[in-house]
Amino acid sequence: MLMIFKKFALAVCLLTTVTLSVFAQDDSIPLKTIILKTSQFALNYPSEKVYLHFDKPYYAVGDTIWFKGYITLEQHQLSALSKIVYVDLINSRDSIVQSLRLPVVSGVANGSIVLPQLTFTEGNYHVRAYTNWMRNFDPSYFFTKNITIGNTVDKDNPINTHISFINTVSTTAEKISARIVYKDQDGIAYINKKVSWKVQSDDETIDKGKGTTDQNGVLDITFTSNKPGAFATADLITDIEINYKKTLTNTFSLKTAAKPKDVQFFPEGGNMLAGIRTKVAFKAINSNGLGIDVKGTVTDDANKEVAQFSSQHLGMGLFLLTPETGKSYKANVTFPDGTQSSYDLPRVLDEGIYLAVNNTNPDTVIIKLASNPDFLQKFAHTLFYIVAQSSGTIYYAAQTTLQNLVYTAAIPKSKFPTGIVQFSLLTSEGDPISERIIFVQHNDQLNVAVNTDHPTYTTRQKVKMNLTVKNNEAPVVGAFSLAVTDETKIPFDEDAETTILSSLLLSSDIKGYIEKPNYYFNHVDATRVNNLDLLMLTQGYRKFSYSDIIADKNPALYYLPEQGINIMGTLRTNTGIPVPKANVHLIIPDKIFSTDAVTDNSGVFRFSNIVFQDSSQVILSAKNNPGSRNLVVTANGETQPALIKNINAPDNIVNIDSTLATYLQNTKRQYSGMRILKEVVIKAKSEVKKPSHLDYPSLTGLAMDPYHTISSQQLSGCNYLIDCLRGAAFGLTYDNGEFYITRDYNQGQKTPVAIYYNGGPVDAFYLENLSSSTIESVEIFLDDGLTSINKMTNTKGVMVVNGKKVEKGDKISLAQLRDMLPKSDILTINPMGYVKKRDFYVPKYAVAKQAPGAANDLRTTIYWNPKIVTDNTGKASFEFYNADGKGNYRVVVEGIDGDGNLAHYIYRYKVE
Repeated sequence: MLMIFKKFALAVCLLTTVTLSVFAQDDSIPLKTIILKTSQFALNYPSEKVYLHFDKPYYAVGDTIWFKGYITLEQHQLSALSKIVYVDLINSRDSIVQSLRLPVVSGVANGSIVLPQLTFTEGNYHVRAYTNWMRNFDPSYFFTKNITIGNTVDKDNPINTHISFINTVSTTAEKISARIVYKDQDGIAYINKKVSWKVQSDDETIDKGKGTTDQNGVLDITFTSNKPGAFATADLITDIEINYKKTLTNTFSLKTAAKPKDVQFFPEGGNMLAGIRTKVAFKAINSNGLGIDVKGTVTDDANKEVAQFSSQHLGMGLFLLTPETGKSYKANVTFPDGTQSSYDLPRVLDEGIYLAVNNTNPDTVIIKLASNPDFLQKFAHTLFYIVAQSSGTIYYAAQTTLQNLVYTAAIPKSKFPTGIVQFSLLTSEGDPISERIIFVQHNDQLNVAVNTDHPTYTTRQKVKMNLTVKNNEAPVVGAFSLAVTDETKIPFDEDAETTILSSLLLSSDIKGYIEKPNYYFNHVDATRVNNLDLLMLTQGYRKFSYSDIIADKNPALYYLPEQGINIMGTLRTNTGIPVPKANVHLIIPDKIFSTDAVTDNSGVFRFSNIVFQDSSQVILSAKNNPGSRNLVVTANGETQPALIKNINAPDNIVNIDSTLATYLQNTKRQYSGMRILKEVVIKAKSEVKKPSHLDYPSLTGLAMDPYHTISSQQLSGCNYLIDCLRGAAFGLTYDNGEFYITRDYNQGQKTPVAIYYNGGPVDAFYLENLSSSTIESVEIFLDDGLTSINKMTNTKGVMVVNGKKVEKGDKISLAQLRDMLPKSDILTINPMGYVKKRDFYVPKYAVAKQAPGAANDLRTTIYWNPKIVTDNTGKASFEFYNADGKGNYRVVVEGIDGDGNLAHYIYRYKVE
């Protein structure tokens, strides 16, 4: 047997080989070749990760989201590859509401997102973060995290609702029962109030009815549909009569309520082999995507019971089964509500070999190869490889010939780093046969200690805090972030948190949703270790493919690591011919900055590592060239990764008002003395009504409020409308001269969007001739409402382009008219710059006691510091003042040292 242990950094490879005589095949690939190719792949295609540390788990309209980004490479070393990170805030309708570009210095970045009332509404949002280099690979591995935003400030709808669903599916119909509790913002039930409701899907009303709330403000509704899947895209819309003058509307998505319960089964190693005792894991989920407890039995095709099972953690569990040749098996599952379903288990293979791993020993991993007699007889003395890798680095490799039905080996866990390890059984040609992932936990995170100058404090008292970080006993220099919050105002389940450990060690290496990821790192015991192994058995891992590496199928690289902001474009004549060796002048007026570039032989110019803030205008001029009036300057547009389904959607909070009640009540008190004024514009003459789709009879059937509106200000940076819309039309994707709804486009449904300009139908090419300066707004609708436009034109969604109304005025001269026309040799653009940095405000109190009549300090984030760097002794210190809240204050420290060691630490102190 040949043993290889391997560990390497990006630039160093160490290979130890012990060679024994083995059976070889003519077309086999040496194991050493697989290792070397894997090593080279890691060198050429390093894998970056992004993690964001937030100051708290949820927010309210009017808050500011504070965060720090950590950008890492393999084994969590801070990355020197990318110097820019992108952070997008995305709403529940898969539309980007804010996008940030942040500079990365020494592998870290920090930023903030303000949540003004005029821009944000209550709902479930999610954040994604990535680098340009990460766009070359699967976007499923971008950092993502759900952010729930509540609202109590100047709220138009003063209702707190709590809704729950029960879904029943039969062969002929689907029925959903909903229970809604109506209360005002003070928690008083709306009693005996009339409610009318309807279930609406696009322009179709599936069901409707009326009801009255009971003495507890509860309304029970049941609605049915004979059309399969009808509720998946529908909303429940209710109108409650508060009094004879006021009716309030609430909309509830039925997306999660309409999904059936499901159970999936996962044989260890991937297959069920006849005659081999197999560990079969399972995962049961409810309609909301969360784990659900189940129990049941396994029966064969003769209806004989061969196993029993019950879930042990978040719907996950396992049972042992020895399948027999020629038989099939099914699982009979009972759900908590008493309903039952049957599921076919994977097909039994008559012959085969599989890999199993026992990870229960704290010091050793036991691997087992098991085959059945037919397979052994056919493939005796055949060469197989066992390879184990973590984050693209191979730490163990072995080759053996098949001689017995069972082969076992013990591997010290010290050979592997903390994190996910993928064990693969390969043929000698490098084809994977069986795989198993495990989690190795060495508990080798950095040792963090937080000390305060007092054990308890009073309100508004100064806190002096000291931070000490060590790796074992050695002090470390590292980058850290620290958040102090008033825990009594922000209750949250620590197991459900996203932490630097759960993200970099777990979520970033696994596809799919992980429920309560921090559970596996919070107060770890034997039970949680066993449940983590269950997760490994039921979760997909396809980030690493030996077949592609061996076949030299490398990913295409379209996006290079960014070292700064680059502005590129092309200079052409007005006949379209590129102009080489010409001068292009760049000016950033608000920075008083200018520079020049010379076009290459293809007329392409490039300005590298330009530094400017977001919303800055950039002017590109070709006037310094002969015949500049006949030159046309164009700039390359900026693209964003396509939006994909939010994998953390099961974490969405349906009942935001009740779930965040404690936090929102404090927010209401915080803003009780403030009044947010709507924008008022006073003019000497009467206000001119801005054009919209409501001005055109053919479009009045569209929804009153568009899905997204692009204002004239947002279009000011482009000469031609189409250039702006390619990046600004959130919710739409531009491809091959057509716009598509992004959500459908990503699923392969390429039905173009209907486009209207000033009430008349046009195509996307028409927009190329429109100057952005003539456009008042662009309205985007994801459906055609009551207009039937999509049915008549075979389109999906509607884009309405509203031109500016031309006011009658004085005549202008020809020279004035020429000045108004866009000049082709000068281009003004508004590229995305670096977000303006904001500092967290730390109040200072001369005395701890609140003065009579002074406003209460109701802050929930007491202190946020994303710029902590420990010195050579591993220490840092800082100070801040408490707020007026009493109770436990929670301190969270996260960070990374220079060797990639991680830190996550929680400290609490009391304010009395």
